[in-house]
Amino acid sequence: MAISTCSPQTASWLDEFPARIAALDDSHLRRRRRVVRPENGARLQVDGQSMLAFCSNDYLGLANHPALIEAACAGAQQFGVGAAASPLVSGHSAANEALEHALATFVGLPSALYFYAGYATNIGIIPALVGQGDAIFSDALNHACLIDGARLSRAQIHRYAHADLAALDEALTLSPARRKLVISDAVFSMDGDLADVPALLALCERHDALLLLDDAHGFGVLGPQGRGCLAHFGLSGANASPRVLYMATLGKAAGVAGAFVAGSDALVEWLLQKTRSYIFATAAPALLASALHTSLQLIEHDEWRRAHLNQLITRLRRGLAERLQDSAWQLGASLTAIQPLLIGRNDEALAVMEGLRERGLWVPAIRPPTVPDGTARLRIALSAAHTEADIDELVQALGELAVARQPADALG
Repeated sequence: MAISTCSPQTASWLDEFPARIAALDDSHLRRRRRVVRPENGARLQVDGQSMLAFCSNDYLGLANHPALIEAACAGAQQFGVGAAASPLVSGHSAANEALEHALATFVGLPSALYFYAGYATNIGIIPALVGQGDAIFSDALNHACLIDGARLSRAQIHRYAHADLAALDEALTLSPARRKLVISDAVFSMDGDLADVPALLALCERHDALLLLDDAHGFGVLGPQGRGCLAHFGLSGANASPRVLYMATLGKAAGVAGAFVAGSDALVEWLLQKTRSYIFATAAPALLASALHTSLQLIEHDEWRRAHLNQLITRLRRGLAERLQDSAWQLGASLTAIQPLLIGRNDEALAVMEGLRERGLWVPAIRPPTVPDGTARLRIALSAAHTEADIDELVQALGELAVARQPADALG
């Protein structure tokens, strides 16, 4: 059989990629990776340069904790390095089983299911819960994994304006679907604001809907002993609702890797049976589960980490309010470890990032499509590993750059 080929006169669509990459450059939207190595505290070696980093989601400073490293090594000695099979074959180790029980207890819900990654969790559990003929109600600023999970489900998607509960109420009222699923970040990853979880739950109660909360940026940080957004609002333990499905990642404040979903026994059992990203993927290695056992203990008992982090948040916000009062740059209203500084244009955000890099500070510039057009920003991520001196250094540098770049400061 002859194999057809493009004629010399017919350009292949594969030839378009260099021009498409160049278009990214023209729009200041091309991303690049950096090669990093951890140093002491909140410092990273970035492409060979030692830098003070404000980019990590390691909110409690646990990612390089000696106790976690020791636990991971012990887990590797006991269980080996890889799980070697999916959880429903032979990949579900005794360490993973024990971790699921510990996670459920920690967040005050009946059952938990441990996944190898947060993105895989949400893109898998949403299609397992709803499908064609059902309805999903999604906050406009939800993380990409929630958005992609909703699309994969083939349910009808209703996108409501960020935190607009009146719009959500109306959409729920008008929907004829029998099965309704409301999905929302708990702490929004680019703005740092907190969803009104009690109000969301009240709407779900009123409209017979299920509420899926992604607490990736709240677990370990919010609530008593870092037990997450449900504990923060008093909605865990005896006050837990069967209408809530709680998801959180374990590679941020917990400092390791993976994710979990927790809820009623029936919901979690259904997800175990029907979530394709759980059933058809190799299980998370047991050595990570071993490290996470230790991480949970540190999260629970090291209250000083959250107290210190909150002090740093207050110090940063006060400092920037003073230094940027005459600047067009806008600091978001976040009270969490995620502090967005809105710059506006893509090129300007990159220029400010570069100005900080020249001063030995690494703060990432976040641009569309991660955030809406015209809202490019610096995403300042704080950690308990930072010191007050680190915060003061960043505030001073941003103040200097704001003055130097004042003529170019304009949102839009």
